[in-house]
Amino acid sequence: MGVAAALFFAVTFIVNRLMSLSGSSWIWSASLRFFWMLPMLLAIVSIRGGLQQLIVEIKKNKKYWLIWSTIGFGFFYAPLTFSAAYSPSWLLASTWQVTIVAGMIVAPFVKSGQASINPDKHSAALYSGIIILGIIVMQVGQARSLSAEDLLKCIIPVTIAAFAYPLGNRKMMLITDGKLDVFQRLLGMVLCSMPFWLLLTAYEVVSNHTLPQASQLQQTLIVAVFSGVFATALFFSATDKVSGNESKLAAVEATQSTEVLFAVVGEVIILGIALPDIYGISGIVLVISGMLLHSYKT
Repeated sequence: MGVAAALFFAVTFIVNRLMSLSGSSWIWSASLRFFWMLPMLLAIVSIRGGLQQLIVEIKKNKKYWLIWSTIGFGFFYAPLTFSAAYSPSWLLASTWQVTIVAGMIVAPFVKSGQASINPDKHSAALYSGIIILGIIVMQVGQARSLSAEDLLKCIIPVTIAAFAYPLGNRKMMLITDGKLDVFQRLLGMVLCSMPFWLLLTAYEVVSNHTLPQASQLQQTLIVAVFSGVFATALFFSATDKVSGNESKLAAVEATQSTEVLFAVVGEVIILGIALPDIYGISGIVLVISGMLLHSYKT
């Protein structure tokens, strides 16, 4: 399920890069995804008869739903979309793998009891370290072709996103405590992150006087369906299944490293870019090796 989610998540990196190359506003690219997701998820949850239960659960912890939904979705996706203007999608996907280690780092800040302390945690840290080494190797290669400013505009926002996503996801798993299914939790987080997206788009309209392009509406709809609904539902389902075991949770998060391969193939086919250089290929091999070791160990 984690690898399948990674395949759909890769759509985000490729389409966001496509939109940035066409000059589309990154704020609209980010916000429209969640504006599209809201009615789709409302329909799914309503048909499944879970809307009333979701509203009751949100009312119990409104403040926490707003905070962790904004962190898990807003502080995750806005920086990720911003970075698409400054580097190729496969590099964004590879830098995004910091989230694998980020999940382990934020674990102590999530209330104890959500995930057990596993004796294999040192092995998990080692395998995650291999993934991070791969990311560093890829960044070294890109440092020769990107300016220092553009490289930082890729690394810093994506690193923020990489910590925000697992933190928001894990906190919401704790708050819901298995009471909601994956679509209810996803809808709740989209709904509670809406103030963030509305404020962001209001800023874009007032400050830059821009509205989304017709092509941007279509492309963000694609991202909303494949990445926002399919990928996120698969990933949330996978993490829910192993939420009681820190090592297995890290392994599920590690499957996201396959996004790198999917992003490379997608960019070569759709955007016609050249294959990564020796640094990029070496880094990708390290990232995938770390992911496979995670899966094998667990």
